[in-house]
This record gives sequence, C-alpha cells and structure tokens, in this order.
Amino acid sequence: MSSPHTGPRRLRSAALSVLAVCATLAALLLGAGAPQAAAAGSLPCDIYASAGTPCVAAHSLVRALYGSYNGPLYQVRRASDGARTDIGVLSAGGYADAAAQDSFCSGTTCIITEIYDQSARHNDLTVEGAGGAGAADVGAPADALPVTVGGHQVYGLEISAGMGYRNDSTSGVAVNGQAEGMYMVTSGTHVNNRCCFDYGNAETNNKDTGNGHMDAINFGTECWFSPCYGQGPWVQADLENGLFQSDAGYSKNTSDTGTGPLPFVTALLKNNGQNHFALKYGNAQSGGLTTTYSGGEPTTSGYTPMHQEGAIVLGTGGDNSNGSIGSFFEGVMTSGIPTDAADNAVQADIVSAGYGGATGSTGTLKPGSEISLRATTSCCTSDYVRHQDDAGVLSPITPSSSGLDKNDATWIVRRGLASSSCVSFESRNYPGDYLRHYNYKLYRQPMDGTAQFRADATFCPQTGKSGTGTSFASYNYPTRYLRHYAYNLYIASDGGSSDFDSSTSWTDDVSWAVSSPWAP
Repeated sequence: MSSPHTGPRRLRSAALSVLAVCATLAALLLGAGAPQAAAAGSLPCDIYASAGTPCVAAHSLVRALYGSYNGPLYQVRRASDGARTDIGVLSAGGYADAAAQDSFCSGTTCIITEIYDQSARHNDLTVEGAGGAGAADVGAPADALPVTVGGHQVYGLEISAGMGYRNDSTSGVAVNGQAEGMYMVTSGTHVNNRCCFDYGNAETNNKDTGNGHMDAINFGTECWFSPCYGQGPWVQADLENGLFQSDAGYSKNTSDTGTGPLPFVTALLKNNGQNHFALKYGNAQSGGLTTTYSGGEPTTSGYTPMHQEGAIVLGTGGDNSNGSIGSFFEGVMTSGIPTDAADNAVQADIVSAGYGGATGSTGTLKPGSEISLRATTSCCTSDYVRHQDDAGVLSPITPSSSGLDKNDATWIVRRGLASSSCVSFESRNYPGDYLRHYNYKLYRQPMDGTAQFRADATFCPQTGKSGTGTSFASYNYPTRYLRHYAYNLYIASDGGSSDFDSSTSWTDDVSWAVSSPWAP
C-alpha cells in the first residue's frame, strides 16, 4: 500500500517542475509569436509547453501526458479492507499499469478515490463533496470501463449519476478573466441529457455563484438553449447558468449535429476570458479537429469578462449538479490559449495513442479476447448475439453485413464482474457497456458499479448442454442460461411458465459457438 504523496512522487514532481521551467524559458527564447513544432514523440503537455501554454492540470487514467512522467495516475480503494494503492505507468511516458489494479482488487471491488495531476501544480482530484445542487458524491468503480489503448489493457473513468471529482484549492488555474484552454477524451456512447458532465474550471465553494464563474467543457445531449441541431451529444461550454454553443447560447451552426455514438471523442474548449471562446471536437481514433464555434463571449451580462474561480471539476456541474453520466480517459488544462497548431498536434498525438484498438486476442473465453457468439440451433447457424437499440437480440451476420452490424455482434470477454471464475461481455463499440439481464431479458447497459449489475452481467461457462459449444449460466440465477428465443435473448430455464422457458430445442438454444470476432 502506498500513499498519495510519497517521497518518490515529490522527487518526480521536482523533476517535472524543472522541465516545465526549461520549457517555458525555451518558449520565451523562441518568441511567443512563433510557436515551434513539438519534438517527435512529444505527449500533450510537452506539445502545449513548447507552444508557450503549459499544462496547469493533466489528468489521465490511461497514460502519461508528459514524455518524462513516471508517477502515479490514480488511486484506488478496495472494499474488503479499505486499503489504498496508487496505479502508475508501466514506464516513463507510458500506459497505465492496469495489472497492478487487477492484482490489488482481486476477489473484491475497488473505487477510484483520487486522480493525480501529472503537472508540477499538484491539482489532484478527489471525490467531490456536497454542493448547492447535490449531496456528496461517491467514487466511480475502478473496473467499470476497461479499454485497450496502444495495445494495453487499461481502465477509463465511468461516471454514473451521483459520482464526481473536484479540487477547490488549486494552483495556476485561470481566475477572473484569465485565458485558458482545455480538452478531454470522452465517449459519445455513454451520455445523457442531465446536468452536467463537465471537465474544467468551476467555483471554489461548490455553489452557483453567477454568470461567468465557470469555464468547463460539457459533453452530453442536454440542449440548454434551443435550437440545437441533431441528436448530439454536443461539445458545449459550461460557463455557469447555461451550456453554450455560441455567444447567443443556442447553436448557430446547423452542421453541428453532435458527434454521434463515437466510442472515443476529443472535446476541446478555449477561452481568452475577455471576449472570445472556441469549441472543437474530433474522433479520438482518427482524423483532425472540427471547430463548431469561434467567436464572442455570451452576450448576457456577466460573461465579458469572465469571472472564473479556479476550482477543477470532473463529472458534475459547478454546484455539484450530479445527474449526468459520462466517460473520461484523459484531459488537461493550460495557462493561456493554445494555438490551433498545438491543438492539432495534440489531436494527432491522441489518435496515435491508439484508443480502442484490437486487444490482441480473439476467439476464446480468455479475458481480453474479442469474440462473437454464434447460435448452434439448426435454424440459426448464421445468427449471432448482438445489441440493437440497447436490447440483446439474435441476428444474421455475414461478410457483407454493415460495419455497424459487425461491431454490434462483437464482444470483449472480461473477468466476471461478480466472480473472476466466470465472464462478462463488454460491447466492442460501446466501451463500458455490458450484456446483462433484467426481468430475464438481455440488454446492453453501462456498468454502474452496483452489486446487482455485477451479478446480472456475469455468466459462467459450461460445456454446451447440447453436447457442443458452450452454455452460459446466469451467475445469480444458476439454473437459467443465455438463450435465444424468437430472435430475442433471455436467461431461460429448461421448462417454465414463460414462453422463453420452453423445453423445445432448449439444449440447442442455450449452446453457443465461441467464434472469431466480426469486428477486429
């Protein structure tokens, strides 16, 4: 067990401080008006420092955000004995050591208690206390959002309602109209229309203190000012008392219909604190950034100039409005407004990090393997388990099927959420969503950390009841097995009062061929 601020962390922080000073001096010598290209292999905060806008906060659960960073990323606490440990990187500038979390949390559950700031500012985030609009939050489950980044199995932060992180006593964060920029990597598949999934600058007393007292990225499907175009989710600016898509609040950009269900999204906001802010987004897996707004501050009083207070919030609104859901993988805040060139270089680095890549294992029930589950009943040997409109269904999938259909029929095997001797099935294209039963029917839903969800999403493999393939017993209803019936999916017993419990072809219907994934 280790503590948040051990001697090695202080030594690493001192080294980072020296690096930050050197980067700043270099930027000054090069001239503020001529930002230089980042060195090959530079990570986001190296890029921003080279452009003269150093990070004052750098949070990530999946990787280092400085090429030299070799400290802890986050802290977890396990339920069995309350012990805590820090989860660091595999090597300087590298990816998270998720195996350390798996080992520490084996046989129990863990929550994330602290997310460390990799910058020299030490703006670490802890579980948020009560605010003007919400009771004290709880920590997010540490194993809710397993993802592959750069070929490494790591964990993101999955926020459900009532979860959030904050720091009300920060260093170097913009206040009272100072300029700043920020981005986060989030997900377009785990969103809602509740207030407020934010990352950025907020009030220091956890209350709404008025217009312009926040400056945070918001991501979700809440349309505060009508009209909004499309279905979202949208990248918006939470500037307090409104989610802004323009100076008028509502969207002036008819082409901004939201990111759609991209599994990984770069969301970016920058604000000079006086008379201009800009919003951008990108696919964190490919391509560049799209600017959805660049113009004046909101025209309502209180926003020109801004009145930021300098706290940092993640997962809630400034007054701890905590009804939102969302995913967080990494994010930074800068001193000053980054150049577009720096933003583009950071986006290129995010893409190169390899979010959502193949796990490297296919076709088996080993945790981390990507699979598709094929029916073995004679009627349906070209049909596969897939999700459609959130429900689990049986559907024909062929080489000519759409990419969406193939993704929907691909699952990542995870250690059972309720028992490591069993398995859970995470959606390939909806990170953090699992196949679970509810009222005996199967659905794709986000993991919320509850014991009920863990049990409902856990299945125990056995030799196929028909003598072929594999059957999957429900962890909490062990006499019921994953079954297809009339092209829907259930946990079904062999005989019972419900139609889906029919004994006819039951042994075939509960026997599945574990196959190579349709979507690699």
